[in-house]
Amino acid sequence: MPEQRGWAAEVAAGRDAGLAVSLRLELGRSDSFRAVVQLRSLADPTVLADAADLWSGSASAPELFGPRAKVDTLLMLRRAARAWPPAGRMLDSAAPAGLELSDEEAQALLGDAAESLAAAGVAVHWPKELVRELTASGVLEPVRPQGTQSAAESFLSSGGLLDFRWRVALGDRELTEEELERLVQAHRPIVRLRDQWVVVDPELVRRLRRAAQSRTATFTAIDALGAALTGSVEVDGEQVAVTASGVLEELRSRIAAPEARAAHEPQGQPKALAATLRDYQLRGLNWLHRMTSLGLGGCLADDMGLGKTVTLIALHLRRQERKTTAGPTLVVCPASLLGNWEREIQRFAPATPVRRFHGPGRDLAGLDGGADGGFVLTTYGTMRRDAERLAQHSWGLLVADEAQHVKNPHALTAQVLRRIPSRGRVALTGTPVENNLSELWSLFDWTTPGLLGTLTSFRDRYATAVEGDRDEQAARQLSALVRPFLLRRRKSDPGIAPELPPKTETDQPVSLTKEQVSLYEALVRELMTEIEERQGIARRGLVMKLLTGLKQVCNHPAQFLKESAGAKLPGRSGKLELLDELLDTVLAEDGSTLVFTQYVAMGALIERHLADRGVDTLFLHGGTTVKRREEMVDAFQAGEKKVFLLSLKAAGTGLNLTRAGHVIHYDRWWNPAVEDQATDRAYRIGQTQPVQVHRLIAEGTVEDRVAEMLRQKRELADSVLGSGEAAFSELSDTELTELVTLRRTGR
Repeated sequence: MPEQRGWAAEVAAGRDAGLAVSLRLELGRSDSFRAVVQLRSLADPTVLADAADLWSGSASAPELFGPRAKVDTLLMLRRAARAWPPAGRMLDSAAPAGLELSDEEAQALLGDAAESLAAAGVAVHWPKELVRELTASGVLEPVRPQGTQSAAESFLSSGGLLDFRWRVALGDRELTEEELERLVQAHRPIVRLRDQWVVVDPELVRRLRRAAQSRTATFTAIDALGAALTGSVEVDGEQVAVTASGVLEELRSRIAAPEARAAHEPQGQPKALAATLRDYQLRGLNWLHRMTSLGLGGCLADDMGLGKTVTLIALHLRRQERKTTAGPTLVVCPASLLGNWEREIQRFAPATPVRRFHGPGRDLAGLDGGADGGFVLTTYGTMRRDAERLAQHSWGLLVADEAQHVKNPHALTAQVLRRIPSRGRVALTGTPVENNLSELWSLFDWTTPGLLGTLTSFRDRYATAVEGDRDEQAARQLSALVRPFLLRRRKSDPGIAPELPPKTETDQPVSLTKEQVSLYEALVRELMTEIEERQGIARRGLVMKLLTGLKQVCNHPAQFLKESAGAKLPGRSGKLELLDELLDTVLAEDGSTLVFTQYVAMGALIERHLADRGVDTLFLHGGTTVKRREEMVDAFQAGEKKVFLLSLKAAGTGLNLTRAGHVIHYDRWWNPAVEDQATDRAYRIGQTQPVQVHRLIAEGTVEDRVAEMLRQKRELADSVLGSGEAAFSELSDTELTELVTLRRTGR
């Protein structure tokens, strides 16, 4: 009937509809669910009627629903059936009064189905007495009552276990065991509890059933503490929200804020300390004392130069004030720092005995019998060789200085360190993470074993999610877990080191000489051809060879070509020419300079070149003896020598060289954390003059490209470029070519 199409379209569009249709859900006493079709007048929204009454003629004021009320109702229900197919059953009856619902259909109307119906113009109304306040969380409680020993110290030292149980509450009232059983057995989306209808999450019921069928999950105290800090725990392979209470909450609150002051903890510095601690150092001392007294470890990761050593000496002295914590402190550090530790102890704790357990004739005689509570200093190498002797003694405190030495959990150093018993463990490092988050796991697995779980589970839950997927939630959880055990303050933080002078960092571009350009381009051509033909380890090895060779070309052709000692040096390297200019300026002003290079061979070339120019230098590298290192540091600090050449790997940490007002990075490590540590040899507490940092960068080269990446994406540099050249070994051939191809600068 073509002439009726306009009318049909108008009706279908609902333009003249005089009513709105909704589904009113009713809950029967027999646990049945029914959806009733309800109509509301658009002319007078206060007028309601059931569709059954409209069809039977018993509805009051039917004229208020419009002249085509039945047609409009059927059209709306037809629309509803397209959004939610079960609604179509109402169209099969003489009067669309409603329909009986299955459990699955009722469950659907609690969620997505209701949204689909609303979008089609049909609202769903649940009874007001329906309650949706059923909440569930995990609770960790001791397997055996703690009795009167409820203190946090007893909780951690007792070795007790904690059971996991579900806490299900209706509002603020926890359900009883009988009510939980009824919930599990009901198999319904809506259950009647305490004389009211309650909406039940099927996922919750599934978990409760699994918990009832399996053995109770049991956790150690350190596992429970980790759960309390992150707010979640893994149960049956799933993450479950948990709440802390009792002694667990007491412990969590005591350590959750590392620098928070606790009323029951000592606030002043030890009387035996011959120094006045800065406020942030005193807060660090109180935090370290709190953690070690609880039997927990900690990592003090302040910037280099903020006084980690004096803070640790103060901690040793404070622990001697209590019999339960008194005892000797074993400090494990690089050989280059033995002298510094000894001098600092003699300076700040002159009455405290200190001995070196290093070199020939080393011994620990009388250590256990005496009550001196002194310091024993040893190196990582000696510790590996004498692990059994060190493990036979009872240490009050074990300190790992420059703790990045234990970043590889499978290395012998980390394994031996774990075998030495102590009542407290402290890691000192300015770079808790250099390359990846697995290093963080290794550090914490020594200071606080078990906190981060197994290495495999840590990688699965955190490392992959944070480093690869940039998962913000995983990052927040890891931060909540680690933050109480790691205290990190930076020089730039407000109020930390206001007396420090300004630091200026400048990238100094230099042009390559013709010889350098020729060598650079030839090396790229030769090795890129080989790289494109290789795969796997062989390819990665060639990439490393290429990057290393290019950096050496940028430094000086003589380094790359491994020329003899008599080879000519001036006029062949843009970097060496700029170094001469910088040193001439600094020395003319009677200033002092540190010059860092990652290559000992390049350091030797610079030393010879400067000697030929009449510039007297010191050169510290990995082959320098401990005694000679100390003599060099003293000579430089006394102003006897103005230029100090240093191998970055051997001298990037632990040295106090505040005489220098300039720091020159002749070549870059491509790891900002390592570079900053080297700079901090000069820019640290005790520095009184402004510090200028110069980074020499060959223009248009791979150095230039990486420097740009470091400037633009410091966060990316910290996480991705942290491993230096190795980070680039996975680049595609195209990406690698783009990185290393020499760009002409027009100079």
